[in-house]
Amino acid sequence: MDLSPPAGENYAHPRICFFHVLFKAAALAFYILSALFVNSFVIIFVITVLLGALDFWVVKNVSGRILVGLRWWNEINDEGESVWRFECLDQESMARINQKDSWLFWWTLYLTAVAWIFLGIFSLIRFQADYLLVVGVCLTLSIANIVGFTRCRKDARKQLEAFATQTLASRVTSTIQSAFSVV
Repeated sequence: MDLSPPAGENYAHPRICFFHVLFKAAALAFYILSALFVNSFVIIFVITVLLGALDFWVVKNVSGRILVGLRWWNEINDEGESVWRFECLDQESMARINQKDSWLFWWTLYLTAVAWIFLGIFSLIRFQADYLLVVGVCLTLSIANIVGFTRCRKDARKQLEAFATQTLASRVTSTIQSAFSVV
C-alpha cells in the first residue's frame, strides 16, 4: 500500500475533505485536551460522543459518497436477520474518483481507529474505566465505518469484475459469431 498521497493532483472536494477530517480531529482533540479544562466526566462523555457521532454520520452519508463513491447501510429483514446493503457509483464514475480525495478518506478512516485504540490502551493502563467507555463508543463508531466501507469496496470490486467478465464474454461470443457468419 502506498503511504504517500498521489502527486500532482489537488483535492477535488476540499470542503468535504475538511469536514471529513474536522470531526475526527475535534473528537480526538476534545477527548485529549478536555482533562485540562473540564472537570466533569459527563460533559467530556457527551461532547466527545456527540463529535464521534457527527463524524460517523458525515463519513457514512456525505464524505463516503462524494470522496470514494461508496455508501453502506445495515437493515433487519423480515426474518430478523441483519442484512448489509452496499451502493457504489457506476464504473465510469468510479474511474473519475480523485485519488487524493480517496487517499485522504481511507487513511484518516484507519488512523482515527488506531488513535482511539491507543487512547483506550492508555486509559486501561491508567485504570480509568469511565474514560475507556468514551473511547469504546468512539472506537465502535470508527470500526463500524471501516467495516462498512471495506465491505462496500469489496462488493464494488466484485461488481466491476463481473461487469468486465460479462463484457469480455459478450465480445468473444460476438467475434466468434461474426467469424462463423462470414463462412
